[in-house]
Amino acid sequence: MSDKPQVSKVEKIKESSRGLRGTLAEELVNGAPNFEADSLQLLKFHGIYQQDDRDARNRSGSGMEKAYSMMIRGRIPGGRMSAKQYLEFDKLADLYGNGGLRLTTRQSIQYHGVLKEKMKDLIKGIHESMLSTICACGDVVRNVTQAPNPLGDAELAKLDEPSNLISDHFAARSNAYVEIWLDGERVDPQSEQEDPIYGTNYLPRKFKIAVTRAGDNSVDLFTNDLALAATFEKGEITGYHYYVGGGLGKNHRNAKTYPRLASHLGWAAADKMIQVCESVIAVQKDFGDRKDRKHARLKYLLEDRGLDWFRTEVEKRTGFSLEQKPEPDWSFVDYLGWHERSDGTLSFGLHILSGRIIDKENEPVKTAIREAVETFQPEVQITPDQDLVFMGLPADSREKFEAIFEDKQLAISPKGSVYSRALACPALPTCGLALAEAERFLPDLLADIQSSLDRHGLSEKPPVIRMTGCPNGCARPYSAELAFVGRSAGIYAVYVGGNPEGTRLVQEISDTVPVDRLPGLVDEMFTLWKKEGKEGESFGDYSNRVGLEPFQALIAD
Repeated sequence: MSDKPQVSKVEKIKESSRGLRGTLAEELVNGAPNFEADSLQLLKFHGIYQQDDRDARNRSGSGMEKAYSMMIRGRIPGGRMSAKQYLEFDKLADLYGNGGLRLTTRQSIQYHGVLKEKMKDLIKGIHESMLSTICACGDVVRNVTQAPNPLGDAELAKLDEPSNLISDHFAARSNAYVEIWLDGERVDPQSEQEDPIYGTNYLPRKFKIAVTRAGDNSVDLFTNDLALAATFEKGEITGYHYYVGGGLGKNHRNAKTYPRLASHLGWAAADKMIQVCESVIAVQKDFGDRKDRKHARLKYLLEDRGLDWFRTEVEKRTGFSLEQKPEPDWSFVDYLGWHERSDGTLSFGLHILSGRIIDKENEPVKTAIREAVETFQPEVQITPDQDLVFMGLPADSREKFEAIFEDKQLAISPKGSVYSRALACPALPTCGLALAEAERFLPDLLADIQSSLDRHGLSEKPPVIRMTGCPNGCARPYSAELAFVGRSAGIYAVYVGGNPEGTRLVQEISDTVPVDRLPGLVDEMFTLWKKEGKEGESFGDYSNRVGLEPFQALIAD
């Protein structure tokens, strides 16, 4: 009997992929509209997911070929882009995608509806803009998120360098990306140097990193595998608090899966940053579960082995001890609307519900944003809440900027207070994991919730609301105040009890709520909140204080 440990099928695919090559190059030109099953795992490392139109699948019935297309995601550290880069991404959506862009909760941009034969041209276009798609998905360090900086704050600007450094340092070293997508010179995989960080089997699962300033939780820091919170003295970064083991994915039918908020590992000086990050990742690489992918995220290693064990393993690799300094207090920093920057220019944070930038009938959102970027040439930053901040606008540009949107009958402010921090994942029709609607249903639900807030006089303290079509947590539902998670078609699990700061998980009140019951249930919960809530108490704090029973009684009735 072999002493070699059992591993999942995906582990075997990675190990035998010849540096993430597999048969991708051959399949790319074989005339089929889709890739083979094993190749789907490798595509992720190149920033690609294969999808199909599930609406078309339902219309066609069984026996019909699926309407395949690709979702392609950019690697955009901190969501920061020049005007030229944004305009290139905008153009590529029209040339090779479905005409739209989707801003992600990890400050990236996704293209949907890309046909197989157009993939190379799209990725080449992204490369020519000085960005890429490499490692935007897969069992590697994904897109690094970073606190938005609408004010041009000098300290927050200092985070650009570590975010870029982490992104570059932990990108996969395989030449496969250049060979397959950019027509680069082919290298014999046998002679290619093994990836110094990832080896041949990469990480057990995806690995998410966030960078922020201590106290600023606009990145939802606690939901990441690894988060760095910079401390400052006289405007310079002195070091970082490190948080480990956050992650939100779970499975409705598997009690061994659950969301977890990151734990404080310790603090280390700024010049030790890469060393600490490498060591944290190395412990996950060495000890993470490679047999069960549902148990493979860093959070499960922390739960199974304990924080003290994990810290010891990290310190074995760094050669020094992490300091145990007091943790900062956390708050969410708003960036929507107009702000004056430190250099006298302006910024504007544009709310984009669910991050979807596409022209619809009577709603030419994509055209308006493109016109604004072409006119003012601002830097832009995608935010972790799927919004877009225009930075460096001339001090006298406000009226002209607003006119671009108003002339197209587009509102530049959220429709109501509850919209500003609401998130939804794409779900149907493109996501293969979706069990129920999310993005397509959220606008109607928010309209009902806003009406309820207005009716109860609660619109000045709207709860953070998030909705997903499955329990994997892409729109971060478990760190919201009120969340709806798809259980099956038209059925949702409902959660309450998080807080506006994102430092507490929600709790489930029911997992069998019909979609048409949601507006009424929320209104009834708000009735209790209005009646029993303390002055200034958020919905999340109220529901956490009173517990689940009052809300569960509403469903039982």
